[in-house]
Amino acid sequence: MKRFVTFEGIDGSGKSTISKLVSERLRSAGHDTIWTYEPTDSTIGKFVQECIRSQTDPFITSFTFIADRIQHCKHIQQWLDNGKIVLCDRYAESTYAYQAAQLESELEDPLKWLRELSEGRILLPDRTFLFVIEPKIALARIQHRTELIPFERVAFLEKVHKNYLKISKGKRFLKLDATQSIDQLVQLCYDDIVQETKKK
Repeated sequence: MKRFVTFEGIDGSGKSTISKLVSERLRSAGHDTIWTYEPTDSTIGKFVQECIRSQTDPFITSFTFIADRIQHCKHIQQWLDNGKIVLCDRYAESTYAYQAAQLESELEDPLKWLRELSEGRILLPDRTFLFVIEPKIALARIQHRTELIPFERVAFLEKVHKNYLKISKGKRFLKLDATQSIDQLVQLCYDDIVQETKKK
């Protein structure tokens, strides 16, 4: 059983919808489950959201994202200590992928810089699901949103998409085709978390 699981992907990849449905499925199966997200709704998290909306200096935005996460991890650790399964919609890889795209003209290696800021200060998930989808398809899915935040532009999401693929290496990551049906994706995530495999 995986206890701390994060859901990553560009805007419009469906990760929020899937993560909520997986949490409901786990609860229905009797698992004590917490669904959470980043930026959080804490004071720092709300400042992060304002930084995004107002297109604040990317260094300031990066620091606030990480500060929010460090605080969030204290709550996540408490939930884990109490025997809960914790699902998180966006986590460290979101900051690495998005902020590295913003900082590419400011730093020689923004991914390295962002990772070093977080090193030793945040929890490592048991599993990170990466929902992979072409940015143009993802953006088409969210065109109905009344206000698209600055991150939600094709050229920018192309850079974020590449960063996600670059950083999602190792056993912790499971890449999923985000164009699959919702039911298929929920089943894949659920089975992976509870370590069930379908009998052939």
